[in-house]
This record gives sequence, structure tokens and C-alpha cells, in this order.
Amino acid sequence: MKRNSFISTVMILAATPLLSYTPNRSHFPTDGKGFKIKAGEGRIHGHIKLKGVNRNILDLKVSGSDTDGGFAVFEQTSISQGMGTPLHVHHFQNEMFYVLEGSYKFKVGEDEFELKTCDSIFLPEKVPHAWTQTSKKGKMTVIFQPAGKIEDFFVTVAALDHEPSKSEMAKIFLDNEMEIVGPTLKVG
Repeated sequence: MKRNSFISTVMILAATPLLSYTPNRSHFPTDGKGFKIKAGEGRIHGHIKLKGVNRNILDLKVSGSDTDGGFAVFEQTSISQGMGTPLHVHHFQNEMFYVLEGSYKFKVGEDEFELKTCDSIFLPEKVPHAWTQTSKKGKMTVIFQPAGKIEDFFVTVAALDHEPSKSEMAKIFLDNEMEIVGPTLKVG
């Protein structure tokens, strides 16, 4: 498992200069200091327990507020075999997933991919995509660039005191610069 954590860290560090570059940025609001987030913990919100699309748990590792909106990094603990996201579009964000353990099926545009431990996938903005967890358990590092409103999306969904309807979920997506454009990805 240490090898997977090392590989994940290297992937994030390799992508960081490209993800965080903005010509007019003079500094990040972290006051020039690094920070550590312990394994199994979230930086700001603790465990973000999802509703609506799956029951997975997200731990925020790097917030958009840490990077002046440049990117956000989450670790997702997947406990919802056979569940995933509806087909949706991020209007202003790219995504990258790195599988730490387990297996997943992704659809990106018209293409479908099977991912397993140590595989990664890039999802460009404006391209419809969805994924479903195929293993009993799993874990992924997820990077959003720019950070956009994704943190607000996850916190909003987790704060609901009920399971949202499809129309309520569609509105939450729209309120956070995303749009549901199709059903969840079926595994079979």
C-alpha cells in the first residue's frame, strides 16, 4: 500500500505545476507554508459522506481555497459497489482519477474504460462522462482543475437530511457548474 501512496503522491506532484499555473497569480493563500493531511482524514470538512449519486466518502486533501481556485484534490473511499455518477458534464473543469485500490468502469464521451489499481484517467471539461464502482470496495484520488464549485457540491450533498430526488440532484449539479445529461453507467 505504501507503493500506491507513493505513486499517487508522485502523480499529484507531477500535475501540480501544470494545474496551478495562472499568469497573474502572485501567491497561494496558504501563507507560503505546506501542510500535511493524515491518511484517512479530510483537511477542512472531515469525512464528506455522499448522498444522491452513491454513498461514498470523500476526504478533501487540498481545497480550492488553498490554491486560489487552481485545483482541488480529494481521496474517495468507495463503498457503493454498482453505483456511480450519472452521465454529466463539467462546464469549466477537467478531472483526473487515480485508482488506489479496487476497480471502476468509466465512460468518457463515447469511449468506455475499465480501470483497476494504479490506473488513471483524464476527463476533459465539456465532455460527458460517468463512472461506476465495479469492485466491492475501492479508493481513488480525484483532482479537479480548476477547483470551481466542486467542494461546495460535495458539502451540499452531504449536508442533506434526506436522499435527494432526481430533480433535486439535477438542480444541485446545475448550481455547481455541472449538468446531468444521461443515466448512471450500468455494469453488467
